[in-house]
Amino acid sequence: MRLNRYLSLCGLGSRRGCEQIILDGRVMVNSKRVTELATEVSDDDHVTVDGKPVVVRAGLVVAFHKPRGYVCTRSDERDRQTIYDLLPGKYQNLHHVGRLDKDSEGLLLLTNQGELTHRLMHPSEGVEKEYEVRLETEFNKDHLSRLLDGVMTEEGYAKAERVWMQNPYVVHIILKQGLKRQIRLMLYALGYEVERLTRTRIGGLLLKGLPRGGWKELTEHQVAHYFKKTESKPAKQPKASSSPASEESDDHFAPQSPARDRDRDRDAIRPKKRRLPEKRRTAPSTYVPKPARKPRAYEQQAPEPGPKTPSSAPTEAKGKARPDPRAARAARLPGFGPMANTPTPAAKKKRAARGNKPSAKGGKSRRGGGRPR
Repeated sequence: MRLNRYLSLCGLGSRRGCEQIILDGRVMVNSKRVTELATEVSDDDHVTVDGKPVVVRAGLVVAFHKPRGYVCTRSDERDRQTIYDLLPGKYQNLHHVGRLDKDSEGLLLLTNQGELTHRLMHPSEGVEKEYEVRLETEFNKDHLSRLLDGVMTEEGYAKAERVWMQNPYVVHIILKQGLKRQIRLMLYALGYEVERLTRTRIGGLLLKGLPRGGWKELTEHQVAHYFKKTESKPAKQPKASSSPASEESDDHFAPQSPARDRDRDRDAIRPKKRRLPEKRRTAPSTYVPKPARKPRAYEQQAPEPGPKTPSSAPTEAKGKARPDPRAARAARLPGFGPMANTPTPAAKKKRAARGNKPSAKGGKSRRGGGRPR
């Protein structure tokens, strides 16, 4: 294997960091100083760095909850507290994967595997880091798109992969880049000051459950599960068909399709409703019609006269007026008709006898002629 990879497996840092060690002339292979990056070594070779032999160590990954006020370095020229002041002696030879500034806190990984460090740090690998940011002022929703499009900072062009708001003062940001103080500079360019910055996730590993200043060793299974390699898979080819492909044929394995085609594809693969058999769809009818109700007495009507026959109906001369049926009915019923108010002879005699009878006040009744004038 190449010398820089060998040194990385020995726990001296990432491959790029080990390349600088080789260029500085600090590495000797079989008692010969080596400065060529393409040097190949094997397990039988004797490799020393700064006069001390190095060997490939077993992989070790530690998850650490960095508190605020500590810097990510082995020794600080300003005598500030470092993360190694909180770690036991067996972890002092581990290098940290990335870094968090002094005022930031959250999840930090330490390992002696250079390959894992390179995979977690390089943007092309696609390992996400999630941060919870608390601001001093309210965040404007219009700036979400600005963070996704990218902002020019002192360290270069910085952009976020995903951004969402938990509340007006708390914003969650996901990054794949690793620029120095990237989130603080991005928000500062938009006019915000960061009050608190916490890294809550790396890949699939969450900070939840790890106390501040605590650590935990990860097993090989956990490392493979939380930090999976994201390889770009080639697009699948559609199966060959006997019919010639038309220009309007849809490719379901295309990376992106227009909205219209996507809706049509969804309708095409939507399961159809099950069609029941005929004998189950047509059940026998249980409807029984109710018998006709007998009409009440007040609902009965006189039967309409039927058509007149030549034998029974008398012949009527043309142009002669027909008798009024209402007058005939009034003649049959007493008390009705135009002569109903005409008094009968008996009524006239009774009225005359009552009119000649003197009233209590004297004189004749008004009905019989009234008082004499």
